[in-house]
Amino acid sequence: MSLMKRLSLIFRSKANSALDRAEDPRQTLDYSYQRQLELLSKVRRGVADVATSRKRVELQMKQLEAQSAKLQGQAEKAIAVDREDLAREALTRKSGLTTQIQDLQGQHANLQGEEEKLVLAQQRLQTKVESFRTRKETIKANYTAAEAQTRIGEAMSGIGEEMGDVGLAIQRAEDKTAQMQARAGAIDDLIASGALDDASSINAGDDIARELDALSSHSDVEVELARLKGGSQRPAIEPTTDPASQGNILSSPEDNAVQREINEGGQA
Repeated sequence: MSLMKRLSLIFRSKANSALDRAEDPRQTLDYSYQRQLELLSKVRRGVADVATSRKRVELQMKQLEAQSAKLQGQAEKAIAVDREDLAREALTRKSGLTTQIQDLQGQHANLQGEEEKLVLAQQRLQTKVESFRTRKETIKANYTAAEAQTRIGEAMSGIGEEMGDVGLAIQRAEDKTAQMQARAGAIDDLIASGALDDASSINAGDDIARELDALSSHSDVEVELARLKGGSQRPAIEPTTDPASQGNILSSPEDNAVQREINEGGQA
């Protein structure tokens, strides 16, 4: 098979498939019925035309017969008055009219036969058209019912095009919802762990501040530990008003703070 033949075959097959999908049997039946009605209308006009021609021939025959009868009377009158020449002329004309009448009779018979054939064809065609119309309506009703049943079945099973689109939309919505829920959970976990502190509150001195806070907390722990040890192992030291002696006991501000804590613990 040559390339052009293959291309032609592919094109025809594609076109046939596209037309098959686009074709609606109900529209095709309605179009066929309309064409049959047009054909029936043409047949009826043909019958009317033939009948009109037949009627026109009949009128011509009547006119010629009337003229023939008139010539016959004129010939008889001419013989009565001894005018043989006039009688011969009248009879000659009558003979010509008789020939025309015979021709018209033949035409009339042919037209009448054609009219009868057309009337019979019209009756048969009309019967077929009425039968086709009944069958057409039955097929259309069955097709409509089958189409509705198919659509209902597709909707119930979810395999229809519209329902398929709806199913895909629902699936996408569920996927996005699950993704957003997972993201929200992850963000909550990161916030709880402190990994997502507000970046606007972070500055260059935060590390130093945290170290100072740690040292302050450690110093407080040490002071509290020393107070507890002093309260359980040494008697409370009475406060003295002698600055010199006080300076000998505690020589630094930290020692003074420890001593105050111990004194307060003993007084309590």
